[in-house]
Amino acid sequence: MPSTAPTLLVSDHVEGSLYALTVPDGTVTGRLTGRHLSEHAGFLALPGGRVACVDDRRGELLVLDPFGDELVKLAVPVAVPAEHLACDPSGRRLAVTTGLGRNTGPWSDLLTVVDLATGEASRVRTRAGEPGVTVPGGGDPLVVLRHREPGALAVHRFADLLAAPPGCPPVTPHTLLPLPDDGHGDAYAPGPGHVLAATGEGVHRARRSGGGLVAEAVIPWGSPAQGWYLRLDTRRQALWSTLRGGAPDPSGWPEWANQAWRHDLDTGRTHRTELGPGLVFRLALARRHAAFARVHPDGDELVLLDADAPEGTVRRLPLPAMDGAPRRGGTPWEGVQRRAVAASPGSDWVAVTRGGHGEVHIVDARTGGEAARPRLDTPLHHGGHMVLRTRDDGAEGDPVGR
Repeated sequence: MPSTAPTLLVSDHVEGSLYALTVPDGTVTGRLTGRHLSEHAGFLALPGGRVACVDDRRGELLVLDPFGDELVKLAVPVAVPAEHLACDPSGRRLAVTTGLGRNTGPWSDLLTVVDLATGEASRVRTRAGEPGVTVPGGGDPLVVLRHREPGALAVHRFADLLAAPPGCPPVTPHTLLPLPDDGHGDAYAPGPGHVLAATGEGVHRARRSGGGLVAEAVIPWGSPAQGWYLRLDTRRQALWSTLRGGAPDPSGWPEWANQAWRHDLDTGRTHRTELGPGLVFRLALARRHAAFARVHPDGDELVLLDADAPEGTVRRLPLPAMDGAPRRGGTPWEGVQRRAVAASPGSDWVAVTRGGHGEVHIVDARTGGEAARPRLDTPLHHGGHMVLRTRDDGAEGDPVGR
């Protein structure tokens, strides 16, 4: 019988394994092998507890159902290496951009769009780079690519892309909205209908107007630091990011300053909370908490922030050291182990990995207690990647892959 318990999907994208675990006991209920998922494109929440991701080796978009009889529900060929993944608010129309992969410079300009209702897919050529993507909904969904150097929001009609002839033809945007060159982080808020892009200046907002976008006021970071990641909080209608400050030299990562940044879309208020020095990147949103993994030579920790009162309670849980962790004088990116975090807006459970050890800590965010620490059959290189879903958690309200 299909499970109704919260389910954690854990990917070791280097070894090519994907595990399904029940939460909170950590029992492995399913495993896929030979599946090298794109860690950068991440997991995209779809309605009904489903999840989309991209297999970078096979060149397939996968639709997974952790609550069904079979984990893989659909596989559609797409261009790779996958950089970013997004869908429209209905979860029907998806877009996959391509990036650098294991190359040192931009080389691929392919964009794939997929209609899950019909199984149709089309590939077109846009502009080489590492474009972010959002898919604003409505009667005539758009595909908005966030480009860098030169920065721009390039607007396409989804229907035009899907109807493109075979052969990966080049396409021209219907409209372009200028953006700073250092964009890094994307979100789409279906309620107000805002496309959002993080840059050094702050979060740029644009609203749909016909077949194009109209710029609105930039949301400032309120700090000399910059957010390199942007996430929509579907329960509180807020934006979250992690602000990183300090010298840009990667070898100085132990001294990087980190703040949790939250902006309420309804009130316009912004909150910042100190997280501590070191490496903090992606975050996860549980029912009542925001979760951050902080890596530092003096000790790692899971930081749990009260999401309803971000200026208030912060709980810090020490994590066991990782063999192969980033070291002083080195970079936190190349050839080292890291940590991934996962949570569901419909649950109080939070998961964090111990890269290189194949371990996953499953923690109750309300108490800080660890319920289980399953050890998987692969090391979870680079920390792996995870997503936590309950069947009706509403996580699909954030239609951008994480």
